[in-house]
Amino acid sequence: MRLPSPRTSNRRGVHEGRPFELWLPDDEPPWPGMVILHGAGSCKENHADFARSCVARGWAAITFDQRGHGDSEDEMAPAAVGDVGRMARLLGETEGVDRARICARGSSMGGFMAIHAAAVSDRIAGVIAICPASETNLLDGLRRERFEMRVDRGALEPWLGEHEIIDAAELLGAKPLLLLHARGDEQVDCAQTQALAAAAPPPVEAIIVPGGHHRSLQHDAELHEVALRWMEKALR
Repeated sequence: MRLPSPRTSNRRGVHEGRPFELWLPDDEPPWPGMVILHGAGSCKENHADFARSCVARGWAAITFDQRGHGDSEDEMAPAAVGDVGRMARLLGETEGVDRARICARGSSMGGFMAIHAAAVSDRIAGVIAICPASETNLLDGLRRERFEMRVDRGALEPWLGEHEIIDAAELLGAKPLLLLHARGDEQVDCAQTQALAAAAPPPVEAIIVPGGHHRSLQHDAELHEVALRWMEKALR
């Protein structure tokens, strides 16, 4: 039996140094949009499953390689936060995308970046963060050399030492924030996510899933649907 090939992106390219893949739905526009961020040591291709879930529900999506990862040629640095807004702008300039409904979804370091970016960028209307890392988690990982990424340590470590993700969550204002975390996460304590939920203004919700591990929720198809439905309702 011959199985159908999986859906692929509509366009690939590089925008302001960020290698990306653009995914567009077959539904009639306007479409909400999703900027998808991978975690430390990962790459854009590892989250094509969530991009496919997005287009299946009528969302446009963009995956991209963060600094120091994948096909990028630079090093991870504080400017990575601004990259999220730049990719949101690129998505918003795509014909058919509703630029008022562009969200960011990230896992681990990607969740950290999504929250920080949404706190400072008007281009991002909402956030889905899966087991988001904190500055402390990232500093510890850098110092223990646990991450497979190229890093500008001289710039990144001081920046991480000066910021707090909980402050960024408080600055989201009325932007909806959905947090997902596995209770069995061995790298990021789910209590950290619960603290973010308590600090962020509404609308905010935290879904804590029994068991699991640090990567188990990133590729859970059922939770993809749950997250997108929640955000669709919140954006209305």
